[in-house]
Amino acid sequence: MLSKTYASAVYGVEAQTITIEVNSGGMVAAGKLAYSLVGLPDNAVKEGWQRIEAAIKNVGKEVPRIKLVVNLAPADIKKEGSAYDLPIALGVLAATRQIKNENLESILFMGELALDGNLRPIKGALPIAIQARKEGFKKFVLPLSNAREAAIVNDLEIYGIQNLKEAIDIVDGISSTKPMQYDTREIFSDTNNQYAIDFSDVKGQDNIKRALEIAAAGGHNVILIGPPGAGKTMLARRLPTILPPLNLYEALETTKIHSVAGILGTDSSLITERPFRSPHHTTSDVALVGGGSNPNPGEISLAHNGVLFLDELPEFKRQVLEVMRQPMEERKVTIARAKISVEYPASFMLIASMNPCPCGYYNHPEKDCVCGPGIVKKYLSKISGPLLDRIDLHVEVTPVSYDELATREYKSETSKDIVERVVKARKIQEERFKDHAGIFANAQMPSRMVADICVLSPSGTTLLKTAMNRLQLSARAYDRILKVARTAADLANSPDIKVEHLAEAIQYRSLDREGWAG
Repeated sequence: MLSKTYASAVYGVEAQTITIEVNSGGMVAAGKLAYSLVGLPDNAVKEGWQRIEAAIKNVGKEVPRIKLVVNLAPADIKKEGSAYDLPIALGVLAATRQIKNENLESILFMGELALDGNLRPIKGALPIAIQARKEGFKKFVLPLSNAREAAIVNDLEIYGIQNLKEAIDIVDGISSTKPMQYDTREIFSDTNNQYAIDFSDVKGQDNIKRALEIAAAGGHNVILIGPPGAGKTMLARRLPTILPPLNLYEALETTKIHSVAGILGTDSSLITERPFRSPHHTTSDVALVGGGSNPNPGEISLAHNGVLFLDELPEFKRQVLEVMRQPMEERKVTIARAKISVEYPASFMLIASMNPCPCGYYNHPEKDCVCGPGIVKKYLSKISGPLLDRIDLHVEVTPVSYDELATREYKSETSKDIVERVVKARKIQEERFKDHAGIFANAQMPSRMVADICVLSPSGTTLLKTAMNRLQLSARAYDRILKVARTAADLANSPDIKVEHLAEAIQYRSLDREGWAG
């Protein structure tokens, strides 16, 4: 007898339906293998038969000693992982007439079986559920720990189950399990943009807060340069709190990536805060951009719609940093292998921090630097020019004085106050770039648009020319200064770039100053 069950394979952040055909019939000669699996399965799928056979027996069913052929279609696509255990097991039971066959065509199954028949979590439940709804399936049966994640998808009945016996009851129509109810929009509105940290926690550092506000308003990448203990990491971690709140589409897109990576956690659902990823400086290039023999999203994709924080930037291997250059421009990363090519989104804000020198005290107001001649310049040269070219704001962070730390009367703006100004500035940019696909913020403007949008007054032109000459700024600083000045003007709701906006932008190019590092 032939039976068909349906599962799904995830490639990149999209899913593709897999048809599992099981044919039973014919006696097996002594010493012959009774089970054949075809359709480009990997080892995890092949080894699943041992789990499937034990699970079927432990829930009171039988695996007859007849020939079973299982085909995973389409047969030219590689099938990976252990999540095919459940649909294969149900296909075997249907092919051997132990469960009803007619109810299988409208249900999609995924889940890894334990030997006792219990189910373990899977990866990619959200993109699988989205694809299942798109293809007209009525039900999606999966492990209970993944059910909340899949229940984000409307117009699809999500059944979270704990074992194979519950799946059998659903197929036979005798289950008491109810589909999970989940109001996506209500949950999103209740939990959106709720952070445990806030900019009001930070004492002093008003100039750094202002720089980060400009970065958030224009989508600019930023690097913080300062001695140990100056507050670089503390400030960086608060950047997501002043970014515009995620909309529902961004939240779903972000959740899909984390679902594919398998890091949503048990009973997790919709991600409603902008991601903040902070990989250690010993991370590899594959871990950063994604890939591997079985491609997975890397840190830059996990930071999609959020912030990627690289602490102690010069300590990262140069090769690791260089692989970010193309994704930063294209806002996506494509991973090609011999038989497959997958694409992950990677639209993130980069915030980096670094000490100004190996000892950390170059240009410190109180402590002396002990680095020898040329050491500072060599240290900074670990960051390549092309990468630095993609960072708009270079901000020097100085230590907070004792008086500022000790005072109890100090009142700092909250993240809520700042984000209101940021959202207003982003709306101005949204209107500005509405006819330009793929451009949403000032930082994304190509050079040809900068000349048209960032027009200076005669006094502004004179100021920029003087700054370029006196501070010996490099040519790459020119466009960056104009973009940042445009964002400062947007925050002030000014249609024109004024001299004060330009002057503020000029001060954020520390590393472009000739002789800054000796």
